[in-house]
Amino acid sequence: MAGHFIKEIEKLKTQILALSAVVEEDLRRAVRSIEDRDAGLAEKVIEVDSEIDRKEVDVEEECLKILTLYQPVATDLRFVIAVLKINSDLERIGGLAVNIAERAIFLSTMPPPEVPLDFTRMMEKVQDMVKKSLDALVRLDGALAREVCADDDTVDNMNREMYEQVKEGIRRKPTKENINVMIHLLSVSRHLERIADHATNIAEDLIYMIEGEIVRHRTEDYKRNVSA
Repeated sequence: MAGHFIKEIEKLKTQILALSAVVEEDLRRAVRSIEDRDAGLAEKVIEVDSEIDRKEVDVEEECLKILTLYQPVATDLRFVIAVLKINSDLERIGGLAVNIAERAIFLSTMPPPEVPLDFTRMMEKVQDMVKKSLDALVRLDGALAREVCADDDTVDNMNREMYEQVKEGIRRKPTKENINVMIHLLSVSRHLERIADHATNIAEDLIYMIEGEIVRHRTEDYKRNVSA
């Protein structure tokens, strides 16, 4: 029984890492499609979404099989539960990458706004958070996962700055076409902010898996105290 269990755990590790690699590449394409106004690249992001969905289902089924057949305890149980939650967050990152790609397709048909929005810093920070969270998964690195949690507030602030830039862009040119473009750009910012949230979720689940500590509510309490 122990040998079969170890093989199932190793299979689960391989599956979640394969899913994380596809999601990370999909996000990279989505970001580049916005930067380059590349509708063709955005279409590729949308095409890959079905593969991500399939891999997510495979991981979930493997987790449920392990829980049912082997009833793991302690560290092994934490691992399976963490993978179940990480699996869901990876699928949502893939879905948000699709949303960004859809905005890119629309924006590629429109003239650039008179007040250009600089997404570079925000995109780089969000991609870095996702990469760090997945690196932490590969290396089982709790310290790296904590870095991801610390970066979440930075992205929240960038999203607020983007909102102010969108308001300024609409104020300068309140035409229907420009407002539509600005709303789509604001959607991109909000999707990036949500991706950062999911990367943070992954990091928090990894900390639980590695150290047995639940840090989620501490993070939420900290943010409430800062905003109070």
